[in-house]
Amino acid sequence: MSASAVTQAGHFPVVIVGAGMVGAALACGLQDIGIQCLLLEAKELNAQAGWAEDDVDPRVSAISLASQNLLTHLGAWPRIQTMGRLQDYQNMYVWDACGTGHIEFKASEQHLPNLGHILENKTITCALHQELQERGIEVWSKVMLQDMSPMTQVPRQLTLADGRVISADLVVGADGANSKVRQLSALPTREWDYPHHALVTRVALAKGHDNTAWQRFTENGVLAFLPLRSPQGSDTGSHCSIVWSQPALPAKALQAMPEADFCAALERAFEGRLGKVLGTDERYVIPLRQRHAKQYIQPGLVLVGDAAHTIHPLAGQGVNLGFLDVAALVQTLDEALSAQQSLGAMSVLERHQQRRRTDNLRMMALMESFARLFANQHPLLSMLRNKAMHTMQALAPLKQHLAQEALGVGKHLPPLSRH
Repeated sequence: MSASAVTQAGHFPVVIVGAGMVGAALACGLQDIGIQCLLLEAKELNAQAGWAEDDVDPRVSAISLASQNLLTHLGAWPRIQTMGRLQDYQNMYVWDACGTGHIEFKASEQHLPNLGHILENKTITCALHQELQERGIEVWSKVMLQDMSPMTQVPRQLTLADGRVISADLVVGADGANSKVRQLSALPTREWDYPHHALVTRVALAKGHDNTAWQRFTENGVLAFLPLRSPQGSDTGSHCSIVWSQPALPAKALQAMPEADFCAALERAFEGRLGKVLGTDERYVIPLRQRHAKQYIQPGLVLVGDAAHTIHPLAGQGVNLGFLDVAALVQTLDEALSAQQSLGAMSVLERHQQRRRTDNLRMMALMESFARLFANQHPLLSMLRNKAMHTMQALAPLKQHLAQEALGVGKHLPPLSRH
């Protein structure tokens, strides 16, 4: 490409910044309603069809039924099914270490085959990137956004680090928690750090995981065991991804422990529910931060996924909220096309924000309430908390409502999130 070509401006109806799970899904969804878009991605796309059994992504997501429906509509779910990394779970068991309170959710109670699937994030990303390539969606990889015109100038103009200048009727920030789009647009956020870090890794266990997602609330934080598909030929009982939230110093101490000591500490913390912990992959410690954009939109601009909201990883709902953003935005822009409205008009984008902001805030508030409730170890609060868990377990309608919220089976879902 010549130097003169590099600086020539191009115009696109929609430019999506970020080709991760949410951005790639959105590009596919927009193509399905006839909207041409350009994807900008800082990294190289990863569309490999498979990888070694021991090449494990420590980042996993609990994919809800609504997210599965979206990925099915986009053509990515059948690709995921062929990769051999898919693990469903039929039960979720949650209990309090400081008492006898517990809640158990079962797929059979919801008349469903499962409660969801645990997947490595790279599995989802690879399937979506394969879909991008097969569809011929235009992607500029290994490019960085440098500047963007103010909201008074629509179409919005984007300047890339390599000198190219492009414009779009609508810019979508799908570039993650530290979004450059959000930063350049000066959209304010409300955010805070949690007093905990999350230690994540994969562990091998002596017993089977019983197709169950386990969460134990301890006096120092939450410990979750999420079932994974075991490698072919594995001679252990099962594998799980663990998320262990601890104050920063204990989390780093656990990360630095010799493997045998760490496995023993993990067994004790989990009360040996799944037998002996036989081994662990590399351990990672991640600071926990909650962030929510006060506004998702400006003229000609919208934030989706982690660029708009990040939540406590308590129930693995982060990417599910992002996929609901995708489904809602596709619905809103499809309506705009039918009404011959500009894709970047505030009247259009306000409809999207109205659809998503309340749901996102409700889920964030729920996760925040759980996190704070179980972080407080005052004896009276502990007693009330255990009583509340017993009550919730006994009250089927309340438990049903909570399960449906997490599963994504409500009647209010956008079309792409429905079966």
